[in-house]
Amino acid sequence: MVRKIVSWVLIGLGAFLLVAAVLAAFWAPGQLERTPLDTDTTTRLEGGGQKLNPATGEVEDITVKATSESKADSERSDDDGIVFVSSTCAVLADDPDVPDCVAGTDSRLVSASTEVFVTDRHTGASIDGSDYVEGDYEQREGLVNKWPFNAEKKNYLYWDNMLKRAVTAEYVGTERIEGLETYEFHVLIDEETAEVVEGVDGRYSMDKSLWIDPRTGAIIRQTQHEVRKLPDGDLILDLELAFTDEQVKNNAEEAKDNGSRLDLVTGTVPLVGFVLGPILLIAGVALLLVSRRRDGEHAA
Repeated sequence: MVRKIVSWVLIGLGAFLLVAAVLAAFWAPGQLERTPLDTDTTTRLEGGGQKLNPATGEVEDITVKATSESKADSERSDDDGIVFVSSTCAVLADDPDVPDCVAGTDSRLVSASTEVFVTDRHTGASIDGSDYVEGDYEQREGLVNKWPFNAEKKNYLYWDNMLKRAVTAEYVGTERIEGLETYEFHVLIDEETAEVVEGVDGRYSMDKSLWIDPRTGAIIRQTQHEVRKLPDGDLILDLELAFTDEQVKNNAEEAKDNGSRLDLVTGTVPLVGFVLGPILLIAGVALLLVSRRRDGEHAA
């Protein structure tokens, strides 16, 4: 009787591990490798450069801090697409107590913007937002705020909000940041025509590098050098910004945690299930056959 109980326990456990392995290998990735609908992130950058002072007409040296907040609108999102409301504010940081953002009339304001965009929850790429957002919607293309899960060592299209089109983010190589291996991508825009201030087209340049966690697609580190000029070549803005050291550290730690959870479900569970499940099944069936054979011998 004990052998029969043990054999059925082994068979049941083996079958459970095999089913769990199949689900983890073929069903779980599609469910877990999606941008969470409760995404709510705050990203901090700092840097400096030069900016035209409209009041004096002089170009002045500036120190800047910037804050970007991106929050998912879960009510307008679904299984495939996620709606983001993203706000970015850059302020002069000569005063250490300056808030993350100030009113438009405040002389400490460098720039402020709010945008709504829709991306694919699996790939991170822009998708048609007309089914998600009512009213006028500015369609985007390419990646916006993250790379796809399991990013590859290749070039990607990346949205530039000044040009209002996607540009190439060129794969450069790998770099370890805070113990995490990242892929580096480079965006270079040189003297392109763009609306550099409201209603005025001028020349716009951007040199941006992004370091991506390939497992989750999260941006771990970012540096950028932006230049805006009037049509006659006069400088409006020359600004270098980068994620703060604390921001980079937090991004890396979060990516490690998220990647470990994904690997546990989609990697470790299938491995254990596909290896141990058949062994337990075979052991259980063998023990059951032996038990039945002995019961037959005793009956005879």
